[in-house]
Amino acid sequence: KWMRTIAEERGRNMEEAELAVTESKSFTDVDALEYNLIDMRADNLKSLISQINGWKVTLANGEEVTINTTGYETIRNEMNAIEQFLQAISDPNIAYILLTLATIGLITEISNPGMVIPGVAGGLSLLLAFYSLGVLNAYWGGIALILLAIGLFVAEYFTTSFGLFTTGGIISLVVGSLILFSYSPGIEVNRGLIAGVTAAIAAFGIFVIGAIIRGQRRRKATGPEGMVGRLAIAKTPLDPTGTVLAEGELWTATVEGGKIEPREEVIITKVEELKLRVTKKSKE
Repeated sequence: KWMRTIAEERGRNMEEAELAVTESKSFTDVDALEYNLIDMRADNLKSLISQINGWKVTLANGEEVTINTTGYETIRNEMNAIEQFLQAISDPNIAYILLTLATIGLITEISNPGMVIPGVAGGLSLLLAFYSLGVLNAYWGGIALILLAIGLFVAEYFTTSFGLFTTGGIISLVVGSLILFSYSPGIEVNRGLIAGVTAAIAAFGIFVIGAIIRGQRRRKATGPEGMVGRLAIAKTPLDPTGTVLAEGELWTATVEGGKIEPREEVIITKVEELKLRVTKKSKE
């Protein structure tokens, strides 16, 4: 209704103007002129200035003025380097990539404190991403979901949820990405980019979960308790106490019965704080 009202006030095609809003219908310059949505079309600035010469327009206060472009001078205001850079990052796909880089950088810094570079790069990417998202009028609900996804990915690293946090993070990331520009018609993140980022993060999450599970399985087989039943090599005579090499480390060991010569293999039977109890390996 709002668009129909404006179109009616300005003598435009109300039906087509309404479709441009309700159905996101687009028009070429030729179509727009044919449907009476615009006054004229021009191939370049010179043509436009020539056509509007003598054009009568009515201002908001009702005053009618005539445009006079006779003897005009064109002055171009070129953007400086900073303005060109800010314009370059004011793109939905660039903003999304910056947000992704910020996620990777911050997670890397949190999981490996002291690396500095990932943290600085991630923080800078996050600031640039927020600037870009602000210029593009991004939906803060989408941003909140993406930030939630980052938090869940970090939580997965510090808390073993066996994929629960990662799954929730991926879902939150996808939904947040899809609705990021839901209130900005014509602006959206490339679906292929969303799919690629999601697949990469999912693959990384699977790798991390796999590493955690493998670590859980190995935990029982490592440390002093896990040494029982393994082989060690005598470095000094054991009569009954001496030194053995076990798991790449030198241990004080006591043999249970008999005597062990250097370079003989023994089997660890018990771990008592910093000492081992061993028995001679039987000959097969």
